[in-house]
Amino acid sequence: MAEKIFITGASSGIGESLAYYYAQKHATVGIAARRIERLQSVARKCNDLGGNSVVYHLDVSDQDNCKKAAEDFLSVTGGIDIVIANAGIGGEDNISSGDPSAINDILKINILGVTNTVIPFIPIMEKQGSGKIGIISSIASFRGLPDHGGYSSSKAALRFIADSWEHKLVRHKITITTILPGWIASEMTAKHEFKMAFLMDSDKAAIKIANAIQRGKRKLILPWQWNFIVPIFRLLPRQLIRALTPYKESTKK
Repeated sequence: MAEKIFITGASSGIGESLAYYYAQKHATVGIAARRIERLQSVARKCNDLGGNSVVYHLDVSDQDNCKKAAEDFLSVTGGIDIVIANAGIGGEDNISSGDPSAINDILKINILGVTNTVIPFIPIMEKQGSGKIGIISSIASFRGLPDHGGYSSSKAALRFIADSWEHKLVRHKITITTILPGWIASEMTAKHEFKMAFLMDSDKAAIKIANAIQRGKRKLILPWQWNFIVPIFRLLPRQLIRALTPYKESTKK
C-alpha cells in the first residue's frame, strides 16, 4: 500500500529531494511551500517519478492554513504515515538596526512553522496507533553563533520540542526523528561565498534522512563527520568563537 507523506519546504533543498525520494517509491506526497510555481515544477517531477503529488501553497507561519492543509491532505488520503517539518529560513539577527523584524521572522517560521505543521496530524496518528515525524533542526542548534542567535535558538528549540513530544508519542507508537544537518547543498547555501566544510548533496541527505525516519531513530547528525566535531564545537571558548567569526557591521534599515 502506498505511503502517505506530507513535507513542508518542498520547493527546494532537502524538502525537494525528499519529495522525489518518496515519489520514486510511489507514495502520495503532500508538498507544501510558499513558492507555488517552483512547487508545481516539483509536483510534475514527482508524478513523472511514479508518485502522486498533492500541492499546497502554504506559509507555515499561518496556523489556520496549515490546519486546513492537513485536513485536506487527510481527506484525500484517509490517513498519514510520515510528516516532515522541513520549512525554515536562515539569516542574521540584524540587531543593530533597531528593528526586530529579521530575527522575529526566523523565530516565527522556524519554530511555529514546525508546530503548525506537525500538531494537526497528531490526533489521527494517535487514532491509527502509528506514524512517523521528522523535524529538521541543525548542528547550529548546539551553540549560539555570532549574529545568528535567532537561527541557532530556533533550531535548538526544535531539539527540545522533539525530545519533549517523544515522551507522549511513544505511547501511541509514533516515532519522532530530529535531523541535525551541517552544510547541505541548496539554494540557501549557494549564496555563501565561504568554503563549507563537508558540504553534502541534498539527494544523498534525503536518503539518509528517510532511512532514519523509517527506523524511528531519535536523532540524526549528518554528514557523519559532524558527530565528532559537534562535541568539540560545544566546548570551544567564547573568545575563540568570536575570533573565528569575521566581523561586519549589521545592515541598518
